[in-house]
Amino acid sequence: MNRGVPVAHEVEYVTAMIGGQLFGLPIERVLDVFTPERLTRVPLASPEVAGVLNLRGRIVTAIDMRRRLGLPARGVGEPSMAIGIEQNGESYGLLVDQVGEVVKLPVSKLDPVPANLDPAWTHLAAGVHRLDSRLMVVLDVDRSLEHEQETAAA
Repeated sequence: MNRGVPVAHEVEYVTAMIGGQLFGLPIERVLDVFTPERLTRVPLASPEVAGVLNLRGRIVTAIDMRRRLGLPARGVGEPSMAIGIEQNGESYGLLVDQVGEVVKLPVSKLDPVPANLDPAWTHLAAGVHRLDSRLMVVLDVDRSLEHEQETAAA
């Protein structure tokens, strides 16, 4: 039984590492976690689009979150994981370095985006949680896909 803190005042996040930084995605946005295989490049796509893949019969656009965040590219042969999400009927896989655990954190402890956060990240962050030993940047999934949505609409 959860005493003192109503469940509605907590949010669960799927954690992921991208370029050594801890990120959290609201669990209600996450459909699945998978290892991307056989990515097909898309000619003339934006640099963040790593390609498309077939996941259980769905065509999934793979977004390289390192590129989206302005981080150095993943080394050749370095493994990656993908976090499956859906937006406006389209399926996406956010490519991350590794997926961690699910954490449940109080909404009251979500801090605004710090002024000294990298400007490339500020637009993609919904806030931060200060954990015991590190800062978890909460990823705004909608803003992370804005460019892809605009491109699809054009």
